[in-house]
Order: sequence, then C-alpha cells, then structure tokens
Amino acid sequence: MPGSLKSVPVPHYSVIIVGGGQAGLSASYYLQQEGIDHLMLEKHSLTHSWRTQRWDNFCLVTPNWQCALPGHPYEGSDPHGFMKREEIIAYLDAFIAKVKPPVREGVIVQRVTPRPQGGYAVQTSAGEYSADQVIVASGGYHTPIIPRMAERLPAHIQQLHSEQYRNAQSLPAGNVLVVGSGQSGAQIAEDLHLAGRKVYLAVGDAPRCARFHRGKDVVDWLAEMGYYDIGVDQHPLREGVRDNTNHYVTGRDGGRDIDLRKFATQGMELFGLLTGLDGSMLRFAPDLAAKLDAADAVYNRINTSIDRFIEENGIDAPPSAPYQPLWQPEAERESLDLAESGITSVIWCIGFSPDFGWLEAGVFNGRGQPLHVRGVTREPGLYFLGLPWLHTWGSGRFSGIACDAEHLVRHLARARKAA
Repeated sequence: MPGSLKSVPVPHYSVIIVGGGQAGLSASYYLQQEGIDHLMLEKHSLTHSWRTQRWDNFCLVTPNWQCALPGHPYEGSDPHGFMKREEIIAYLDAFIAKVKPPVREGVIVQRVTPRPQGGYAVQTSAGEYSADQVIVASGGYHTPIIPRMAERLPAHIQQLHSEQYRNAQSLPAGNVLVVGSGQSGAQIAEDLHLAGRKVYLAVGDAPRCARFHRGKDVVDWLAEMGYYDIGVDQHPLREGVRDNTNHYVTGRDGGRDIDLRKFATQGMELFGLLTGLDGSMLRFAPDLAAKLDAADAVYNRINTSIDRFIEENGIDAPPSAPYQPLWQPEAERESLDLAESGITSVIWCIGFSPDFGWLEAGVFNGRGQPLHVRGVTREPGLYFLGLPWLHTWGSGRFSGIACDAEHLVRHLARARKAA
C-alpha cells in the first residue's frame, strides 16, 4: 500500500551475551572458536567496574599466577605478587585486544523473554534484538545493600557503599564507621587505618585465612591440594557453599594477613553486628568476641589442613604454630554515640544483592538467585556465567572463568547441533 511503513526486521544473533566483564569476554573467546555468531551487550563500557568501582589502593587477593583468562595467562615478572588496580585494567585491556568481541557498549538490557517460536526476545535501550541462546554474564553483584536505618542517620554524615569508596582523603575530616568485615570491609578499614584515620568497625560473619603458611602463599597450598578443582557437586556443603562469605586477607604490600585484633591494639575500635539506631545512638549485638573467635577458627582450620597435606606427602616445609589471639575485647560494647565518637562518614560494606528482574524465566529460587548446573538452566538456550561458585571456588575469579566458559560454550554448541 503506497505510503505504508515497512516493518524493520529485528536483528537476530545465534547468541547474545549480557555483560562485558571477564565472564562475557571469555564466552566470546570460545564462541569465536566455535564459529558461532554473537553479540555482547554491555550497559557501561568494558572494564567499567574495575575503573570506577574500586578504591585507589585496591589489589588482587589472589596471586597473579591465578590470572588465567582463556588464551591470556599472566606473563608478568611477579607471578606470586598481587596486581594493583591499574595493572588489572591493563591485563584486561590486553585480553580485550586479543578477543576483539562484537560488543555494543552503553546498551542497557531491559527485558529478556522466551519467544513462542523458540529463542529469546531481547529488549534494550538501543532497540530490540533476538537470539537463539542467551548467556547472562552480568555477575551476581548488582544492587548495593544499604540498610533502611541509613535513612535515619544525621544529614551531615557522609554515607558511601564500598563500591563508591576511593581513598581516605576524599572523606570529610573526622572519624569513620565501617560496617562489615568481609573482603572489602576489612581492606577498606585497613586502608583508612594506615592513612591515619580513626576507624570504628562493625564486625560481621566473614572468616579469615592466612596469607602465607609454612613458607608459601596459602593459595598455592590450596591449589596443590586440589581445592580449586572441587565442584559444587563434590563439596561437603553442596550448593550451600554459594552462601559462604569470602575470607578476608590482602595482597597489599606483597601480601599479608588481616588481623582485626591487631588493629584493635593500634587504636581501631571493634564492635559486633550493627543492629539498630536510636536517635544518635548506634546499637550493636554483643557478639564481637564470638565473631573474632569464629574467624580465627577458620584461619587455624585451613592451616591445619595444609599441615596434614604436608605431612601426608612428606613435604619439607618450615614449621609453624597455631594462631594465638593478640587481643580480646574486655567487654562487649553494645552502643556508640555518633556525636561523641566524632563519626562523620559511614561506609557500608555489607555486599550486594542480585537483580535479574529483567529476565523473565522460571529459573530462580526464592531469593532471586538462578538455579543451574554449571551455568546451564532448565530453560533451553539460557545460560549463566561468572557467578560465584558457578562450579568451583574460582568461578567468579580470574582463575576459574576460562574452564567455566569453555564448558558452557561447548554445551551450547552441542545443543545447537542437536536442535
């Protein structure tokens, strides 16, 4: 009919990858090996999170030799060192240059839905696409967790989430409350402490581990012991291991333990779990001693397993002794007055929650986490990659992503041939 508008065909790809981090890039690497056409959609720019969501002194907590993206092993001069933020970005930039992924940056995926005829419709800020298969490689850390009590803190107190923290100098003058003692919380508390800031730390449930034991990095020992090869299906906790909090330790200055008790002897003030706010009075659970003891128990338990491995295999290694606490809380302090303590900044280091609200698929549990086996869901053609403990401890890290990506893409390719 004259003057009528012709419908524009929706661009179609065999595979669409959602997310352009190391997981998405690794998927692209193997898809290219299989000769499968695909498109990567990244809402920001490649390496965005490494450039904008890490503090200035950030460094890896795993040694450089574990940086083993597909076809891109670490080739620097310090395999047992710990890359700093700028070095990590350079490592990733070099990987991007090798992979040359077909990517559209600055594109937000708004909705993914199964199509009646098979495959998926992908609605984005740049228009519509369709794909036979979709790999969700956007990770599991989407929405910063900040408790509702934050709304009741005095307006003059600056509040940041851990992803927004850069350095001690960027905070207003005064003392700092750090809430949470996982990897980010413990390292940010240390960063502030070393910068000469007075830190109050609300300790959480995170365990800790030694940096070095019996003459080697603990990561080296655990790799020798095969721990990084244990799949979720073989782990004693099975899928429950995905709920575990990572151990706090640091690669800073060549690597060392993070001992909160030592910080306490140097003036950092430790409290138990932050439970509430009454006016200007913060409330804490009387569980600091129990949390410190639990973290130390894990520390000693890991070292004991290494000791056993050394003995069973007749390895010549220097001796060591179990960790003995340097400090004990004399009393459980259950309150802290914000005004009297001089706190002018609060840094929330209590993690992230997943947000897959844009993905319409019956593959989630009651907590919004995807159900899968090594990234393969029960929905044909829908996959996840880059999640913590997708299959092994290294799944969400540089060390295990290549194995996960290769397995997933090979499965995807077989499914295509069988269709």
